[in-house]
Amino acid sequence: MKTIRGSVLAMFLGLAVFGAATAPAQAPATQTVTPNPGPAVQSAPAPAVAAKPADIVHLTPVQGVGMPTDRIGLQPQVTPIGHEAVRFHDYILVPMMVLISVLVLLLLIWVIIRYNARSNPVPSRTHHNTFIEIVWTLLPVLILVGIAVPSIKLLAHQYSPPKADLTVKAIGNQWYWTYQYPDNGDFEIVSNMLKEKNEVTGKEKPRTDADGPRLLAVDERMVVPAGAVVKVITTSNDVIHSWALPAAWVKMDAVPGRLNETWFKIDKPGVYFGQCSELCGARHAFMPIAVEVVPPAQFAQWVAFKGGTMPGPKGAANPDATATSPATAAQPASGPVPTDAVVPGTTAKPPTSSQAATGQN
Repeated sequence: MKTIRGSVLAMFLGLAVFGAATAPAQAPATQTVTPNPGPAVQSAPAPAVAAKPADIVHLTPVQGVGMPTDRIGLQPQVTPIGHEAVRFHDYILVPMMVLISVLVLLLLIWVIIRYNARSNPVPSRTHHNTFIEIVWTLLPVLILVGIAVPSIKLLAHQYSPPKADLTVKAIGNQWYWTYQYPDNGDFEIVSNMLKEKNEVTGKEKPRTDADGPRLLAVDERMVVPAGAVVKVITTSNDVIHSWALPAAWVKMDAVPGRLNETWFKIDKPGVYFGQCSELCGARHAFMPIAVEVVPPAQFAQWVAFKGGTMPGPKGAANPDATATSPATAAQPASGPVPTDAVVPGTTAKPPTSSQAATGQN
């Protein structure tokens, strides 16, 4: 028995010594042996592609700013013209209307008490009074002059715009808006009203609070840079519409075959809403306006996403474009890549419209 155990032990010791001697000559089971690759080869850079539109972060509307409120009075204004108009309304028109109303009321009360049949059984036969005739002639003239001076001053400021930094063409359709940017490659976006969750079908995007109030939120906003003088050219493809932005004190008709012009300058970034203000058909109440005011760098980023370009030192080539646009000369912020380049391998360029028009019947 001892001889057998000794033989087995000697056999195991021999196998162990043999394995230890041969182990360094074998590669581990998990190691992959590859031949010498030679000099490193630089790979070709990946072609630049546009970032997804979802990467654009849009501003969230602020309750009570740029939208209807429960207050009695005009919407809070965000433009110099709007502030001037509010002062004219609050400090001249309203006090004058109150004074005229009180004066007429007092005159009526005085006539009712003084000249009724009980107090005055024998009526006066006076048919001419020079003083009264002078008063009722001069007083309305003075009232009109008091209104005309600040009113003409406001109109002069409103219809004598400063040099434009950016031009946007707003085109009315039944029942949606399209916006063209001649300063930025003449690309176009189509703006449709967002429906509620219980109204959408298929892949339509429903409205959320981040988009804006009900009946005012849109799928594509008109985006402009903060602090820029924006010239808005209005026209229409079918019937008369009206492009109105109450918080900016802007309202201009969009007439088929005619170009009208208005302007605004908003310094504070935010989202401002309006609606078509001309009866234009069955769905007149469902073609809202949404203007998003962003910093210049963010505007350049948005333009790149939409397939447009920022104007160079010589300005844009389109005849409708602003000659020089210093407010929009900022370069796109880091992240997006311009999308106006030719698609690799083809002669085609990316489409200029963000989406197809949706006629809402």
